[in-house]
Amino acid sequence: MSLERPQPTAEVESFLEHSLVVKGLSQATIRSYSQDLDSFFLFIKEKSIPVTRVSEQDIFIYLVFLRGKGLQSRSLARHMATLRGFFLFLQDQGIVQDNPAGLLENPKLPKLLPKVLSVEEVETILSQPETGQKLGARDKAMLELLYAAGLRVSEVADLKVLSYDQQSGLIRVWGKGAKERIVPLHYSCMKWLDFYLQNWRNTFSPKEDNIFLNRSGRRLSRQGVWKMIKKYALQAGIKKQVSPHTLRHSFATHLLEGGADLRTVQILLGHSDITATEIYTHVQKDRLQATHDRYHPRTRTQRP
Repeated sequence: MSLERPQPTAEVESFLEHSLVVKGLSQATIRSYSQDLDSFFLFIKEKSIPVTRVSEQDIFIYLVFLRGKGLQSRSLARHMATLRGFFLFLQDQGIVQDNPAGLLENPKLPKLLPKVLSVEEVETILSQPETGQKLGARDKAMLELLYAAGLRVSEVADLKVLSYDQQSGLIRVWGKGAKERIVPLHYSCMKWLDFYLQNWRNTFSPKEDNIFLNRSGRRLSRQGVWKMIKKYALQAGIKKQVSPHTLRHSFATHLLEGGADLRTVQILLGHSDITATEIYTHVQKDRLQATHDRYHPRTRTQRP
């Protein structure tokens, strides 16, 4: 197959512009769409298939072709999502009658178990910041909040001062798809958050109303949160790769280990679909097995 990059067609340019301007997708997503569609148009150009004549079978053969190039299920699913959205756009515009990618199933993705820290490892990381100075006080409050509420990195970076209700101990979070959820905070988290807000936040000379600020008094970036966590994990001597998502996974796992049900964890994490939370079912299975072994009368008899 020729490696020459095809010139974007009018249909592709319209789709990318619609995705950016109307749907408000990020520049990174637009670049990903563009790259996926470049690959697809190279394929159909080689096969002399006009975009208006692409069939479900053509897309299936394209996926087989990508699999032959070594792409794994996760990458194939991304290509499928791009093509499904692209052809849906063409269908809405009346350029094609049907969406040839609409009925094809995504390749099955492996259910990867998230990396999780032990309670002791989390406690060690949380104890690292020097709370007698402003950066340490900010970082201590942020670490406590990430673990107490299971927040995504973007969610903690976007939090506003008014998102936190000190009286009720609740924090209002805006998650994916601008979906709102209310998360309760425990006493230790509230103590450090209050300590930072009352004693240290103003020393950053705030220029924005976000809770967590950088040295310039503006919203702390996602990269800033990542760097902060990595620094304290190294200080704590943790050999695992630790990220904001590691604390989120640890939050969910430790709740389940403590007896929380999957539905509650789903709500706290802000998952719109329970299937997204089911990666944690291994924790429930272990707990159910332990409970069964402990309380079922037949398991208390001597085993052979």
